[in-house]
Amino acid sequence: MTRTAVVICPGRGTYNKPELGYLHQHHSDRMDLFRSFDAIRAGTGQDAITALDGADRFSVGKYSRGDVASPLIYAAALADAQALANDIEVVAVTGNSMGWYIALATAGALTPGNGFRVVNTMGTLMQKHLIGGQLVYPFVDETWANDPARKAALLDEVARINALHDHTLALSIDLGGMLVLAGNEAGLTAFEAAHLTVQDRFPLRLANHAAFHTALQAPVAAEGRAQLSSDLFAQPKFPMIDGRGKIWWPGATDTSELWDYTLGHQVTETYDFTHAIQTAAREFAPDLFIVTGPGATLSGAVAQSLTLGRWRGMTDKASFQSHQEADPFLIAMGRADQRALATN
Repeated sequence: MTRTAVVICPGRGTYNKPELGYLHQHHSDRMDLFRSFDAIRAGTGQDAITALDGADRFSVGKYSRGDVASPLIYAAALADAQALANDIEVVAVTGNSMGWYIALATAGALTPGNGFRVVNTMGTLMQKHLIGGQLVYPFVDETWANDPARKAALLDEVARINALHDHTLALSIDLGGMLVLAGNEAGLTAFEAAHLTVQDRFPLRLANHAAFHTALQAPVAAEGRAQLSSDLFAQPKFPMIDGRGKIWWPGATDTSELWDYTLGHQVTETYDFTHAIQTAAREFAPDLFIVTGPGATLSGAVAQSLTLGRWRGMTDKASFQSHQEADPFLIAMGRADQRALATN
């Protein structure tokens, strides 16, 4: 029996110390593909991803860099998407932030090589400029129960800080029960000063992350458009759900518009991952939501997005866990105990 699935591709921050060696461990049969990516990197004088993945030691300072993390995550996620079990029918593809670029390749709107060029170029440009930064702060508590008043109050605070002289702060990613905020140092520091630590770790600064999905990234978007032609883009083979919840349909996609969104709005405006997941659930009603590796942290945001949308009557963490335990529908390929549920 065929299982329908929405494939969800992760963004930055998912290739960490436990993921070192991911390509070699899970995809030794795809080394020719990875070496083709190495050749692209060699042309720009950058380290090979096979060497980076095969290194003996992991350091946050190196592996969190945009020009290192982005290509590694792309290779791992794309290979995972290509390794799905034969009985899985992909009905749509989406992703979080940089995961949109991976979704484009997974859906066929970019070839594997062109997708790598987009990811490597944009990751390198982000690292080169490193404009601003990001932090994460939750608006739900440990139960995941929706708290729209709390969310509205936090966004009002963001707007207040952003209006201060020399302060920039904005919503970067709507990420399930989390708000990813981005801005300049003054804006980020002001938010941190105004909010007590919750759940032992938030507000949490993200290392080597620029102010993604804000107007501060306009120079990066402009350079990306200059270096990456719209000719790279083609009709997708699967529907794609972007960071606004818009669906790009096979055979009906304006590829120049897709290029413009990918290297324009997607770079400089808020990425609403929550809405993308809720759109996937409502429009495609899949049997499975499959989060590709590396890592598995994005699965929490997917689960929270579904509970916030009351998918299958779920309203909090307990109801999600009850559904998941009875019939696992959210599969994180980066988790050893779940990977076999999605692969042959």
